[in-house]
Amino acid sequence: QVQPVESGGGSVQAGGSLRLSCHASGRLFSTYAMGWFRQPPVKEREFVATIGWLGRNVDYADSVKDRFIISRDNNKDTVYLQMNNLQAEDTAVYYCAARAGDIGGRVWEYNCWGKGTEVTVSS
Repeated sequence: QVQPVESGGGSVQAGGSLRLSCHASGRLFSTYAMGWFRQPPVKEREFVATIGWLGRNVDYADSVKDRFIISRDNNKDTVYLQMNNLQAEDTAVYYCAARAGDIGGRVWEYNCWGKGTEVTVSS
C-alpha cells in the first residue's frame, strides 16, 4: 500500500490559483490510480478528479472541469492538482487517495487516504 500526504493548501482570493501536491510513499506508486476528493464545511466528501497509473486516463467532477488539472509524476511518487479560477464554493479540505486498479470517482473505491489539506477561497 501507499500512504498519501497532501500539501499546498492555503487561502486565496476568488479567481486565484493553487497547486496541491500529494506524495504517496510506499511501494509501487506507479501501479495505483490516484484521486482527489474534497469535503466542504458541513457537507459530505465529494469527488474532484482522478488519474490512472500511467497518467493517460483522467476524469473530473463537472464542477471543476476546465478549471482544475490533475497530473502525476511517477518518478517522484507524486500527484498534483492544479486549481485555477478558484471560487468560494471550492473551499474545502482536499484529500488525496489511492486505489489499486483503474480510475474511480467514488469514495468507497479508495482504500488509502491522506489526512487532507485545507483550501479557503474568499470572495
